[in-house]
Amino acid sequence: MKLHDLRPAEGSHRKSKRIGRGHGSGKGKTGGKGMMGQKARSGPGPYRTFEGGQNRLVKRMPFKRGFTNKFRVEYEVVNVGSLADWPAELEVTPESLLDRRLVRRKKMPIKILGDGELSQPLVIKAHKFSASARQKIEAAGGKAIDLTWVVERPSRSRGPNPSMRNALQS
Repeated sequence: MKLHDLRPAEGSHRKSKRIGRGHGSGKGKTGGKGMMGQKARSGPGPYRTFEGGQNRLVKRMPFKRGFTNKFRVEYEVVNVGSLADWPAELEVTPESLLDRRLVRRKKMPIKILGDGELSQPLVIKAHKFSASARQKIEAAGGKAIDLTWVVERPSRSRGPNPSMRNALQS
């Protein structure tokens, strides 16, 4: 096989439609642009949000102040007080919290907050602890173990493949 033998796959290249080459071509005279009007003229059309001169949606919306942080991490929150009646021999893990319906979503990291009192020593595994929660757990004779949470950034391509940043971390 030589360079001059290379051909694209059959059917992968279609000849471009030749516009404005007589009415026999099917795209003659107005070249598929209809009769007159702004969109028939050469050059760029009106801007993306143009609504024919009507006050456009972008202008009708209230002005949004501030910004939203796209790197913000939302946590499922559990207070120490809700773990007061937890059996001391059982470890507190995200899975066990989900089974007992203390948290609803398993795709979110769990944060333990210090509201309420804890009497028995518990081994608690969570992604984050507030300072007061950690203090109350250790005062009761338990352990606060931090779990790692890898933020799953969606792929910027259209496919389901993981982004390179996540591939390098794992």
